[in-house]
This record gives sequence, structure tokens and C-alpha cells, in this order.
Amino acid sequence: MSVVLHAPSSVSVVSKPHITHERAPLTRHVTVRNEFGESSETQIPAERALIIYLDKKELVTLMTLGAEPEWLVLGFLRNQRLIDSVSQIESITVDWTIGEGEVGEPGVAAVKTRPEAHVVAQRSADRVVTTGCGQGSVFGDLMSHIDEMSLPAAHITQAQLYGLVNAIRLQETTYKSSGSVHGCALFQGDQMLMFVEDVGRHNAVDTIAGWMWMNDIDGQDKVFYTTGRLTSEMVIKSAQMGVPVVVSRSGITQMGLDVAKRLGLCAIGRATNKRFLCFSAPERLIWQPELLTP
Repeated sequence: MSVVLHAPSSVSVVSKPHITHERAPLTRHVTVRNEFGESSETQIPAERALIIYLDKKELVTLMTLGAEPEWLVLGFLRNQRLIDSVSQIESITVDWTIGEGEVGEPGVAAVKTRPEAHVVAQRSADRVVTTGCGQGSVFGDLMSHIDEMSLPAAHITQAQLYGLVNAIRLQETTYKSSGSVHGCALFQGDQMLMFVEDVGRHNAVDTIAGWMWMNDIDGQDKVFYTTGRLTSEMVIKSAQMGVPVVVSRSGITQMGLDVAKRLGLCAIGRATNKRFLCFSAPERLIWQPELLTP
């Protein structure tokens, strides 16, 4: 599965958008031949295009698996600072039938804002956001907003870190069946609240952000996990979600580290089994080296 929720949440009915739940098939079966020329069936991720229309104006096209497209769209709008609040959105309607599921034919996400929201956005110059590792900021310079962000004084224990890494190891994933995707998760301690996969890690974090904002979930006691590397944009998006601790199976870039230090965000990388590297804000990690004793 590519989206897993482990904790119920209470949703306020006030000023929340109406959304569809048009989850698309995440994989497709294909015929392949191995090194011996033998034919067999396998699965590959079902990458597809999703065109976002904001108040009937084409905004951008995202390449995605379509695991939870409505949350992805909402998170994208918030993380790109096109909206300030979920309450500005009246509805998000996703339709995959436009292209009849054919390869290369996009789906459509229609976003309708509330009249009093006065949301205005120009169509992106880079209209298609590809699945490449560097999504880039389609609107504005997110770096200019770093000083506006403030993270809570939260911590994670070394035991909780090991617990969440183990939870990821045990998680049933599209990656295990078909590869070629990134996974992200939101934890409270070592309890997994949500897990999502997509063809790009930016889509995965945007989907989690959309889910958090839709369900009034704050990030003050949460930990964000990603299989991908911690770039500056991934660190900034985590901070925008109010999450003070991020963990990666991969490493961190120089700019990602600079941003993490500037924000006081705890960035932990190379986290596999009981090994990890704490790159920033080590005071947020409650060290328990005795856990390494055989």
C-alpha cells in the first residue's frame, strides 16, 4: 500500500474544503524478460500526470502515483505559499477518467477557492513538475521565509528513533513490490501516523502536509521520515509543517544542513538499523548509547 493511516483524527467541519477521494491504481503489471531471455510478469509504479486548475485556470502539472491526489494538491498549494489556510479552499475535485487511463493522458484536479479568499496565482513558467529529485520551488523563493518559521522545543529519544526505523522496515510498500518510488512517513514518537509513497519525495511530503492541514494536526511532537535525501527544500517543507525532527534513510545536502541549523531543526541521516548520523540540533535527541550494548 502507498498510503497508510494509523491514527484517527477529528476533523472540524468548519471552513474545510469538500474533497473527492479518487485514489488511482498504484502499479501496473508488465511483461519482462530476464538475463536468460525468460518471460515473466512484474509490477511497475503507475506514474501519471495530474493537471491542477485553480479556479478554472491551469496552474501546473504534477507527475504522481495518485495515491491521495487531493491531499497532494492541498499540500502543494500550501507548501508553495499559494494559500495561507485550508479554509480558503472550497473544494478539490480529482478526475482520472479524462484520459481514460491511457499512458500520457493526464488526470485533472479542479481547485475552487472561496470568493472571500481572493487567491490569485499565475500559471507556472515551468508548467510541468517532473519526478526528478529536485522539484524546485514553482512559486517564490522559500528561502526568504525561513526567518518567519519557529519550531517547538520537542525531542526524540534514541529508542524512539530505532522504533520508527524498524516500523519503516516492516511496512508493506509499493517499493518492495515494484521499486522506483520514494516513501515518507509522519510519526509521533515511534508510532506511525501516516505513510505515503510517490514517484517523487516532494509529492510524498506534500501529501502528508495536505493530510495534516486538512485534519488540524500540528507538528510540534511529530517526526518526519523520508527515504530520500534531505535537501534544503525538504527541510523547509518539514519546518512549514511545524515538524522539528526529520529522519532520512539517505543523507543531507550542504544547503539542507545550513537551513536545518538555521532553523534549529534536528536532521538525522543514514538511519538504518541502529546506525545513524545526527547532522544538526543534537540537543533535540535524547541519547541512549546503552541501547547499542549487546
